[in-house]
Amino acid sequence: MEHKNDFVTVYETGNTALIAVVKSMLDDAKIQYFVKGEHLQNLTGAGSMGLGYNLVVGPIEVQVEKKNKSIASKLLKNVK
Repeated sequence: MEHKNDFVTVYETGNTALIAVVKSMLDDAKIQYFVKGEHLQNLTGAGSMGLGYNLVVGPIEVQVEKKNKSIASKLLKNVK
């Protein structure tokens, strides 16, 4: 069983459209991932305040298993 501590952040953004792209790319590469904060961006009512993400909860983080960090980072390096 994998634990949350076995995952590392490889991508951060406040743009939910880019999260869909990142998920698709990781799915195609058969890399398991976890998306942290995806559904919290507008939960506090503060919205993104012009920064692209909510200041209270921070940006959305895409995390992968530590063993896949290098390949996932290379795969996602041009997603902006």
